[in-house]
Amino acid sequence: MNDNDTKRLSRLTAILTQLQTKRLLTAPELARKFSVSVRTIYRDIKALEQAGVPVFTEEGKGYRLMEGYKIPPVMFTESQANALIIAEQLVLKNKDTSFIKDYLEAIDKIKAVLGHQVKDNVNLLSERTRFTQNFNNERNSNNLSDLQFALTNFYVTKIEYTNEANQTSNRLIEPFALLSTQENWLLVAWCRLRTEFRFFRLDRIKKLEMLTEKFAPHKMTLQEYFDKNH
Repeated sequence: MNDNDTKRLSRLTAILTQLQTKRLLTAPELARKFSVSVRTIYRDIKALEQAGVPVFTEEGKGYRLMEGYKIPPVMFTESQANALIIAEQLVLKNKDTSFIKDYLEAIDKIKAVLGHQVKDNVNLLSERTRFTQNFNNERNSNNLSDLQFALTNFYVTKIEYTNEANQTSNRLIEPFALLSTQENWLLVAWCRLRTEFRFFRLDRIKKLEMLTEKFAPHKMTLQEYFDKNH
């Protein structure tokens, strides 16, 4: 996801929120609010319509949502909510404070419709994720979504991991935090083999299996972990 994609995602989310809170909105009004062209708003409204959002156009007046339409809690699975947290981390790297404010207000409204357990889990993930923006390097991993779920639901995870020396081993780990560096995603996890916290590069995890066993949550914040270990 590049910067333009992130901006559009946040704008579409914010437009939908605006449509839910106001009776009618015009394209020029939305264009001024989000500092884009009216033509861009036309494209955004069309994208919402194609996504199944019931947006109606009242000729000469503006846009409105179908009466009674709301974002239902079932619209977001936990994995989808987790994906929004990653997008949120991207947005926080943006230097436009008004853009950040609009996006965070929209995210708060989305979080408000989540179930209590999912809401607790995405808030935990938000606290345990750090993102360094770098659009020049590709991050290769097929395990991010599963690791997010294991982290927030405290599932012991079995991985096949290849280290820098190209040696492969099987580990039982307790996922703790996710960090995006200049090169790749890193997982901070308690390694039962080494009996200590270790960093694991996600692109070096060759196989991953979430077990049914749960581990006791580690009672510290990510900042407390950094203060203690670095």
